[in-house]
Amino acid sequence: MKAVKITYWIATAIVALMMTFSGYAYLTSDAVQQGFTHLGYPGYFRVELAIAKFIGAALLLIPVPARLKEWVYSGFTIVFISAFIAHTASGDPVANRVGPLVFLVLLAASYITYHKGINAANK
Repeated sequence: MKAVKITYWIATAIVALMMTFSGYAYLTSDAVQQGFTHLGYPGYFRVELAIAKFIGAALLLIPVPARLKEWVYSGFTIVFISAFIAHTASGDPVANRVGPLVFLVLLAASYITYHKGINAANK
């Protein structure tokens, strides 16, 4: 059980930190703004996504009802898959495509260990 908890917190912390950092970059970096333009997204979407990432990162880390946490996992899954598709469709280098998939794997590890922890607590 201890290994599950450690895995959960490491994977969750990495995802939350990355989402917080990327949300901050979305709001402050000219390069990120140009990247969104390159991908064909409007400027307001960058701001909406940044806010959603801040909220989602916080909800991953604090104790909230399981149903709400499920929505966060779903939303981040959609974000990572959409980022992979957008970078692939725009012809970006492989390095830009792999990043979202790596974080999707970390998110999956967080999700799986989250449920293992819940199931262990309910026994």
